[in-house]
Amino acid sequence: MTALREGAFRLAVPPVSGVVRPRTLIACLALAAATFAVFCVSLALGDYPVSLPDVLRALFGSDAAGSAFIVRELRLPRALTGVLVGAAFAVSGAIFQTITRNPLASPDMIGINAGATTAVVAGIVLGAGAGLSTSTLGLLGALATALLIYLLAWRRGASGYRIVLVGIGISWMCTSATDYLLTRAKLHEAQEAFGWLVGSINGRGWETVLPLAIAVGVLLPITMLLTPWGRTLSLGDDVARGLGTPVQRARLGLLLAGVGLVAFAIAAAGPVLFVALAAPQVAQRLAGQAIPPPVTSALTGAFMVLASDLLARYLIPDADLPVGVVTGALGAAFLLWLLARANRAGTGG
Repeated sequence: MTALREGAFRLAVPPVSGVVRPRTLIACLALAAATFAVFCVSLALGDYPVSLPDVLRALFGSDAAGSAFIVRELRLPRALTGVLVGAAFAVSGAIFQTITRNPLASPDMIGINAGATTAVVAGIVLGAGAGLSTSTLGLLGALATALLIYLLAWRRGASGYRIVLVGIGISWMCTSATDYLLTRAKLHEAQEAFGWLVGSINGRGWETVLPLAIAVGVLLPITMLLTPWGRTLSLGDDVARGLGTPVQRARLGLLLAGVGLVAFAIAAAGPVLFVALAAPQVAQRLAGQAIPPPVTSALTGAFMVLASDLLARYLIPDADLPVGVVTGALGAAFLLWLLARANRAGTGG
């Protein structure tokens, strides 16, 4: 009986490998250092410049010649939102790319971002969900869209191939619905919707940071725990079953973690484009692994969003652009490069 219970436990939880590859460790340390450097610079720059030593003193408890309020209350929530949003989008993208075995699969490609956008625009234009904030509407829209994709992709299980195809169809349907709603919107409604559609961390406060930090703090460790199952799923369902992986349960667990991460990230900052697509691919190449590793992906995403936000703030003088403008431009270029590389390698179809 004891052996039976132990066997059930082994089936319920994937084996965890404690081996960390040197290249992955070096990549993580380099990304962490680069992210912290950009993080400090973003806290230092602004209408009231603060020196980097004063930023460090303000972060670690000193008043820093009166600049602590500026750093901790005005700039720190925005920077932390950028870190957490980037990490959440990147890890979510890594999950989707792993379980679908497709480097182009990400929440913004398979409809989850589009569903959240439709929910928010419907709330603004039609008054649907009256009393709910845009963040709550975005969260609910992302979760509802993910559930719809999973149900429509189900046929004695939900394969990665069907999830991608159904997700693309849902994405276009939601995009069309959003475009129609925008044609019915009044000018001030369209402006409010556009400010959310692009993806921005401007003006974010501690009320945004807290729920996002809890979501990332809970779901990132779960993703790391399920990563061994993700590795076997990336080999194909038949191979995964042969290795003892409960395929549908593993895919559902990873999907729930990925959807939760992207839903809370969208609720905090809107659909910041292309981070979920590009960051895992960059992380995979930096770490030299067969699938995008979660921690490396999280650090890559955090760096990308922080660096893009810094560029957006100073790319055009006196125009504090939304971070999604920069990530969209850079991500589109990365997508073209990825497709061109796939074609040269003979895997582009």
